[in-house]
Amino acid sequence: MTIEVRVPQLPESVADATLVSWHKKPGDAVARDENLVDLETDKVVLEVPAPTAGVLKEIKLTDGTTVTSGQLLAIIEEGAPAVPGASAPAIMAAPSGATAAAADAVASKESASAKDTVGGKLSPAAKRVAEENKVDPKSVAGSGRDGRVSKSDVVNHLSAKEAAPAKAPAQFVPAPSARGSRAEQHVPMTRLRARIAERMVQAQATQALLTSFNEVDLQAVNELRSRYKDQFEKQYGVKLGFMSFFAKACVEALKKFPTVNASVDGNDIVYHEYFDVGVAVSTDRGLIVPVLRDADQLSFADIEKSIGNFAARARAGTITIEELTGGTFTITNGGVFGSLLSTPIVNSPQSAILGMHKIQDRPVVVGGQVVVRPMMYIALTYDHRIIDGREAVQFLVTVKQCLEDPARMVLHI
Repeated sequence: MTIEVRVPQLPESVADATLVSWHKKPGDAVARDENLVDLETDKVVLEVPAPTAGVLKEIKLTDGTTVTSGQLLAIIEEGAPAVPGASAPAIMAAPSGATAAAADAVASKESASAKDTVGGKLSPAAKRVAEENKVDPKSVAGSGRDGRVSKSDVVNHLSAKEAAPAKAPAQFVPAPSARGSRAEQHVPMTRLRARIAERMVQAQATQALLTSFNEVDLQAVNELRSRYKDQFEKQYGVKLGFMSFFAKACVEALKKFPTVNASVDGNDIVYHEYFDVGVAVSTDRGLIVPVLRDADQLSFADIEKSIGNFAARARAGTITIEELTGGTFTITNGGVFGSLLSTPIVNSPQSAILGMHKIQDRPVVVGGQVVVRPMMYIALTYDHRIIDGREAVQFLVTVKQCLEDPARMVLHI
């Protein structure tokens, strides 16, 4: 009995996907729920599992094909045994009238794809970089879970390979013009990177963006974390970080200034009476923003657990589209990379985004005395069409007050 493998139903916000890479070739045995192929959307990479155990009889579409919901991907012969040691033909559906040479080219591509996966599972981005630089995947050590090879693993491998000859003593250093060709690589953007670029340009072109700044003394937060970090981790199984404090402080400020939590729909202002806070997470594929639904109802522990879970699954490529959809306000933390100050871009159609930055000890005046305190600059980029400068500044002041006196977040004052 043959079973069809089709593209899963894509969410309404996703029109199509790109077939990135097959993990099996025709003739291979497959187990039920084993990942057959990766599909890349504007937001995430989707895995298509085998609906049944058997043998992959036929692959209908090649890598790089744009697919839509319900489109036929492959045929599985249910329960059929694989032929040990057999060189399975690349049974690939070819367009009507295709020549034998074209079929051979397709078979060759399938064979090359199969070789790519011998040395370990590659992420889609890693596979592309490896193919473009003719890198044998078996020679790259994977740093991911179960030996998964990421794009950074391949890039580091290339860098080490290029740097190796420099270790030998050089007798002559040629002039810059005589050092050989200066190569350039043209690498197509991933769908996610292209989508990020599109949304950033769209935000700049359609919104009247302005950024206001303030600074926060995090002495009280540091003391609170230091006092309760061990008990908190023991009780909840997660560390007490800074993000939960900032998320809670932003919720308190959003309650006072609902326009910052609003969005523009044509000539209407949509006031959201809920607080879905997006938290920007950096991955090898680009920046994504999973959403903390009803952040006002979450405890500090709930927030820390959710953020940790989002980050792990985002980098593993297993986060869902639904978790990246929506959001009424966003927080991004450039400080983890060392950024001291920045002007973040609004995550359209939202109207504002808070930027966190590096915590740095600086001299400040407290009670007439110069003291050293852990200070952070915070930035609010906002759509000036609906948010006035007064509201933006007062929003930042509220965030500052909540962080410098955390009891305010408990008392909601």
